[in-house]
Amino acid sequence: MSKNYAIAQLDEVDGVPCPCGTSRRAFGEVDNAVASMHLVDISQDSRAHYHKSMTEIYVVLEGEGEIELDGERFPVKPLTAIYLKPGCRHRAIGDLRIINVPVPPFDPADEWFDD
Repeated sequence: MSKNYAIAQLDEVDGVPCPCGTSRRAFGEVDNAVASMHLVDISQDSRAHYHKSMTEIYVVLEGEGEIELDGERFPVKPLTAIYLKPGCRHRAIGDLRIINVPVPPFDPADEWFDD
């Protein structure tokens, strides 16, 4: 019988490279069609990308920098929240740590680049 919950210790999840830097992804493997959760350490050279089907919610935990959304830049600091609809070209800029909530759960096949 499967459990009605899952627990992840994000700082103990192995990091994987992503266009933003390094992501520690949780809840992608469970029987879940709702959302996943990522702890992301942003690289100074994060790469602009977009998703055709996935919505994302970012919450800045640490650091200050900028978020680039469809070519516009906005300042961000701890507790800034950003809602990204499918098709929004985005990247984070600066030394930042964020929580990212992809809805539905992250799918690497739904990561697109213009270049």
